[in-house]
Amino acid sequence: MIRLKRMAVGAIRSFSSKITPIPRIAIIGSGPAGFYTAQHLLKSNSKLHVDIYEKLFAPYGLVRYGVAPDHPEVKNVISTFSKTAINDRCRWIGNVEIGRDISIRDMRKAYSALVFSYGCQIDKLLNIPGENLKGVYSAREFVEWYNGLPSASTLNPNLDCEDVVILGQGNVAIDVARMFLSPLDELRKTDISEYALDKISKSRVKRVHLVGRRGPLQAACTIAELRELTKLPNCFGIITHQEVEFLREKIKELPRPKKRMMELMLKIADSSIDNKIDFQKQWSLSFFKSPLEFLPSEENPDQLGKIRFSLNKLKDNIAYPTGETVELSTNLAFRSIGYRGVGIPGLPFDSERGLIPNKNGSVINERGLYCSGWIKRGPTGVIATTMNDGFETAKTILEDINSSRIDITSDQLGFDGLANSLKDIKVKPLNYQDWSKIDMIETQVGTAKGKSREKFVDIQEVFKLLDH
Repeated sequence: MIRLKRMAVGAIRSFSSKITPIPRIAIIGSGPAGFYTAQHLLKSNSKLHVDIYEKLFAPYGLVRYGVAPDHPEVKNVISTFSKTAINDRCRWIGNVEIGRDISIRDMRKAYSALVFSYGCQIDKLLNIPGENLKGVYSAREFVEWYNGLPSASTLNPNLDCEDVVILGQGNVAIDVARMFLSPLDELRKTDISEYALDKISKSRVKRVHLVGRRGPLQAACTIAELRELTKLPNCFGIITHQEVEFLREKIKELPRPKKRMMELMLKIADSSIDNKIDFQKQWSLSFFKSPLEFLPSEENPDQLGKIRFSLNKLKDNIAYPTGETVELSTNLAFRSIGYRGVGIPGLPFDSERGLIPNKNGSVINERGLYCSGWIKRGPTGVIATTMNDGFETAKTILEDINSSRIDITSDQLGFDGLANSLKDIKVKPLNYQDWSKIDMIETQVGTAKGKSREKFVDIQEVFKLLDH
C-alpha cells in the first residue's frame, strides 16, 4: 500500500513538471490600442492570459476622453472592447499607474511580456514668445476638459471673448471649433461634462478662425469634418478667394478624395462672396500663416491680446516666410499642432520623436517588451489605423511565443503576484465589475438630465460610490 502511494505521488510530480506554463501578457493602457492588441492575442492563442492596466478609474482612453461629444457613433467600438474585457482570460485593472505604483522591473518578473499602449499624452509646443500668456491653451487640454478627464477638470478657461483662433486645421481643431459653434440644445444631449457645458453656454464667442501654416491642399482635416462645419445651423463659413483660387487650375489632376475636398473649399469660398445673410456665428479657414508671437493685451500684460503671423509661400510643400507679417486680435487661442509621447522610467524611449523605438511592435533590443498605438507609431490615423496597428503587435508577440523568444515560466503570476505590493502602498485597484457599476450610474445620471451620460471626474467620489 505504501509502495502504491509513493508511485502515485511520483506520477503526480512527473505530470506536474510537464505542465506548460501559461503565457501572461500585461498591456499598459486601456485605450483602443490596448484593447485591440488584447483582442487579437486572446483570439489567436487559447491559452494565454492578458491583464490590461489603466492609471485612471475608467477604460477606453481617447474613445472616452478624446472623441468629440457630438460624435457618439465613434464610441460604438466600446461594445467590442467590453467583450474583450469580460473574457475569462482577460482582466482589466484600473487606478494603477505602471512606472509609479509598480516598476517596470517588477512587471517584467510577473509577466511573460509587456505591451505599452499608453498613447501620446502631451501636446507639441510652438516654442514662440508669449506662449505662456493667459488665454493660450492647447487643443488637447481643452478637449480633455470638456470630455471630463479628471486631471483637466480644473482648467476653467476664460471664454469671455468674441474671437477664437485655433492654430491648426486637423480634425481635433475642428472638434474644438464645433464646441463653440454648435447649438447648445444639441450639446446638451451629449456626454459633454456639465461644468464645460455651463461654461460654453455663457461664452460670448461669435467667430472661430482656423489658421494653417501651409495651403488648402495640406489641410489635415477630413472632408466629413469640414462638411460638418458647413451644416451647422445659423453659422457661416468663410474662405478667402485669393487663398484657394489657384485650386481651379490644379483640381483636375488631384486624386478623387483630395479633389472632393478642394471642391468643397471652393464652394465655401464662392458662398463667402454670394451669401449676405447675417448669421449669429461664423468660422473661417485661413492659410499660409505661421504664428511668430503671442502678444499681450494693452489692458493686461499677462493676457493674450493679439497673434502676429508670418505670411508664407510654399515650395515643395514646405512653408517659407515671405518677410511680411499680419496680426489677428484675440483673447483666446488654441494650438492644435499634434501630440507627443512621454517615457516611463525603465523603458527605452526616443525622446526626439516621442516614441518607443520598435520594429513591428517589438521594442528594439528589449526581449519581452512591445508597444502598440500612438506610442509605437506616432499620433496619426483613425481608430481603424490603431486596430491594424494593435493586430500587428499582437502578431509579433504570438510569433515570439511560438519561436520561444519570450521567456514563459511558472513563477510569472501576473497581477496575483503584484497585488500585495499595491496594498503595501495603499493603492486600490479597480476591476471591470467596478467599472461596470460606474458606467451604469453615469448613464443613469445622464439619462435623468436628458443626455447620454454624466461622467465622474473625482476619483474619491468613485471610491465612495464603490464603498472601497
